[in-house]
Amino acid sequence: MEYVVLVLYILMLVAVLITTAKKNLSLNEFLLGGRNIGPWMSAFSYGASYFSAVIIIGYAGSMGWNYGAAATWAGIGNAIIGSLLAWRFLAKPARSMGERLSVTTIPEFFEKRYSSKALKIFAALLIFVFLIPYSASVYKGLGMMFKIALGIDYTWCVIGIALLAGAYLFFGGYKATAITDFVQGIIMLFGIIAIFLFVIFGGAGGISAGLEKLGDAAIGGPEMNTLFYGGQDKWGLISNIILTSFGVWGMPQMVHKFFAIKDTKSVKHATIISTVFALIIAGGAYFMGGFGRVILARITDPATGETLHAMVESGAMAKDAIMPTIFVSDVVGMPPALIGLLIVLLLSASISTLTGLVLASSSVITLDLVGSAAPKMKQQSLTLLMRVLCLVFVALSLVINFTMQDTPIMSLMSLSWGTLAGAFLAPFLYGLVWKGVTKAGAYAGIISGALISVVPPLIMGMSVAPSSGAIAILSGLVIVPVVSLLTPKTKFSDERMREVFGK
Repeated sequence: MEYVVLVLYILMLVAVLITTAKKNLSLNEFLLGGRNIGPWMSAFSYGASYFSAVIIIGYAGSMGWNYGAAATWAGIGNAIIGSLLAWRFLAKPARSMGERLSVTTIPEFFEKRYSSKALKIFAALLIFVFLIPYSASVYKGLGMMFKIALGIDYTWCVIGIALLAGAYLFFGGYKATAITDFVQGIIMLFGIIAIFLFVIFGGAGGISAGLEKLGDAAIGGPEMNTLFYGGQDKWGLISNIILTSFGVWGMPQMVHKFFAIKDTKSVKHATIISTVFALIIAGGAYFMGGFGRVILARITDPATGETLHAMVESGAMAKDAIMPTIFVSDVVGMPPALIGLLIVLLLSASISTLTGLVLASSSVITLDLVGSAAPKMKQQSLTLLMRVLCLVFVALSLVINFTMQDTPIMSLMSLSWGTLAGAFLAPFLYGLVWKGVTKAGAYAGIISGALISVVPPLIMGMSVAPSSGAIAILSGLVIVPVVSLLTPKTKFSDERMREVFGK
């Protein structure tokens, strides 16, 4: 039954691709869907790109194990900060300024907002390099689920995912992914609700009983069965909430949704839809993850006789395997059809995220690097180059995935999000709403954000990536305005300022 559901899903993808594929897509159509994507598609595309197997498998499992019920705050933060406030404060100005300046990417925004081609090139290189580990984490999360649930070899699984994502982008572009994201978003909503009921009431014995067991010192402890985490690693919880919630404000594949939405009138509806979507998906995933200790304590490894709880404690079982193991366990008791729906849910979310990452990366190389070096290159040639680069990026991220298999999903994503959001969030946010940002302020924000995020993991190990990423994001919000106030204002004509800000 699991395979039947999976095949039906793949046939749906193929049908959408056939109906939307066009040989001669313009660059604007390929990258932004002609800036004509409605609120429902925009919101679902945003949510589906936000919550991949990285969140549902990697983050929910690891944070649930580390912080118990308090991991739910990450889902609430994702909904309020990462969706509601992001759409409220970024979407309208990004859509308006993007159209006025003919902006399609964050590096292009930096060039035209701050009149600096060098800033564009530096930003483009950061995106290309640091979206790769995030893509690798998507492969790892989904590959882990396929391996545990269906027994499919990990290598062939991720190769199949890469081929599917590559073909989708090469032939269909952003419009095809937006339509599919809408369908996939509906699958994700219904799927997560059904799975939530089985995990909480079947696996944990209900919310009250599960929390009581989670408070047992042998399973979790009294600091874990409350929303107000009382353990030693409070900063670890806070830093992950900051990273996964504020991080999307500066991630290029998420900002891209604001550039592509139909008009500013659509933003209001998309804001509500996106927030509800995030609350259900992320809130449900993290809440389930909080009961991971309880459920694994009920499952015994037939080979060793140990509980899986003890195996995670000893390091014999990776935290990345917690959620897939829970989902397919007899203790939870999901029927085969629902397991098939779960696999489709994770595949949907991960394909959406992966195509967003690939499109963001290939576009910065095509438009911001090649386009700058060859400004007279025809639009048709640029579109073809972008299609080819989509395939190249998929292949490259696949190779990185195989070379970093021992790195936890959480660490891979944290390095990517922390570096890009730490570098871009403040210059992008202030650049949208404040005329006083200087070129020096933007440079200081991008360079310091990248260094603060990258240097500590290189010196101290990948385990500090969430913390350094959160610090990078918060630091940029201070560094950019301080440097801008202390450096000479960039002189723009009144006409230029009207072009940028529309007034």
